[in-house]
Amino acid sequence: QVQLVESGGGLVQAGGSLRLSCAASGRTFSNYAMAWFRQAPGQEREPVAVISWSDNTYYRDSVKGRFTISRDNAKNTVYLQMNSLRPEDTAVYYCSAGEGSSYYSQDNYDYWGQGTQVTVSS
Repeated sequence: QVQLVESGGGLVQAGGSLRLSCAASGRTFSNYAMAWFRQAPGQEREPVAVISWSDNTYYRDSVKGRFTISRDNAKNTVYLQMNSLRPEDTAVYYCSAGEGSSYYSQDNYDYWGQGTQVTVSS
């Protein structure tokens, strides 16, 4: 079992930055691919960024060059640095952990955090 707790969300103006953190506890953190998903009101949950157990990273096109995912296995924490935020980035952001390699599929992830709200004002 893995427990995930997100933090770092909030309200920011367009063009601003936020850093989300996800602290994991339980099983061996370094064995898992870690991902950030987001869900805006009335929309489906979508993948934002993924970091594999071997530190390969993947991003959805709309965040490439603006967001950076990283992990610190010593601290059992994954981060999402979000720069140049846009109103369309407004959503609840979820951290997830999984052992598979279908990185963009929600079904790949067995564990989910409770979510943290990110609101970007124009």
